[in-house]
Amino acid sequence: MATSLFRHERIKTTTAKAKELRPFAERLITLARRGDLHARRQAARTIHDKEALKVLFDTLGPRYADRNGGYMRILKLGRRKGDGSQIALVQLVE
Repeated sequence: MATSLFRHERIKTTTAKAKELRPFAERLITLARRGDLHARRQAARTIHDKEALKVLFDTLGPRYADRNGGYMRILKLGRRKGDGSQIALVQLVE
């Protein structure tokens, strides 16, 4: 799910999954802010998609270099029609 978030910069999922995704993805963005080889290898342990890893370190790391945290926002969209679960939009802040 973090791979899709880094590729598309926004995904639609359930609120519970979005809340679980936030600390995981923010930790990876913090690694990308460091930008050194060790940080890239640590992130590559969990993200196996080379394209998403490149986006993370080449665009997202420099974008959030001056920001101290809070790289994502979770917007609640309502309930899903089929089973009634809460749906949320997860997006990276500008």
